[in-house]
Amino acid sequence: MAAPRAGPSSEGEQGVSPARPRAGRGDVAVGGREGSSLRLVAPVWNGGTSGIRGLSRSMDPEGSQRKGRTLLQFLADRFYDVEAVREYLLQKQMLKVLQKNRSFTYVKERYGPYVAGAYFILKQGGAVKFRDKEWMQPNGRGLSGELWKLREVPIEAVDASGCAINYQGLDNLLALKELQSLSLQRCPHVDDWCLSRLHQLANSLRELSLAGCPRISERGLACLHHLQNLRRLDISDLPAVSNPGLTQILVEEMLPNCEVRGADWAQGLKLGPEEQSRDTASSPIPA
Repeated sequence: MAAPRAGPSSEGEQGVSPARPRAGRGDVAVGGREGSSLRLVAPVWNGGTSGIRGLSRSMDPEGSQRKGRTLLQFLADRFYDVEAVREYLLQKQMLKVLQKNRSFTYVKERYGPYVAGAYFILKQGGAVKFRDKEWMQPNGRGLSGELWKLREVPIEAVDASGCAINYQGLDNLLALKELQSLSLQRCPHVDDWCLSRLHQLANSLRELSLAGCPRISERGLACLHHLQNLRRLDISDLPAVSNPGLTQILVEEMLPNCEVRGADWAQGLKLGPEEQSRDTASSPIPA
């Protein structure tokens, strides 16, 4: 008996039309009735990114396999627009900040609040000073082994400049009841709500630096009236403060025994780079 003739190649004739291949896969498809021959089918572009990707792979499959998945392909597979990408990156950043500000409960239970507070600051890249000790900073080899021996030694100063401390992360510092000097310069997540918690350090805190914190406004500075033992306060370069000159005057009246430092508003000039570096060098709080 003669073998049946292959089915028609046109979609309008009888037979099964070739199946639409997946994007980037299936360069070969089976057409016609059962037993028909194989027919090459080019991927169909559906107007989306996946169709373009499939078309490019069909033209140069070896090159695509060699290059692998690119960042653009990764984003195109998971997001539909720029807002979705932005939301995804923002969520990842927030999760990272929350992770950095977790409380090290197991360290506190085993070594006490001083070591736990120092551990939190050193993990963020800051520096701490225990009473009658030199400044302790993280190094490339990790944390110093001496840290675990200082569970009974109070912390007198903390330099958290540029660290990712937020409202929750302050829990690690508020237990340091002998803390005298605190630098929060250029901390991007320190805001007015954070300042409302500093009253818990009112009995010991003598020096406080908030210079360069982008989220601090007049409302947060008003919370500092609890810190009547402050002797030095730096509120320079606060972009969220709408009227720096008036704010500085009000803070000086609020804290009459405190030296409030800021820009030279009387002359309308800010300190230049040389003056700023010289001033930073003379400060007891390390840069």
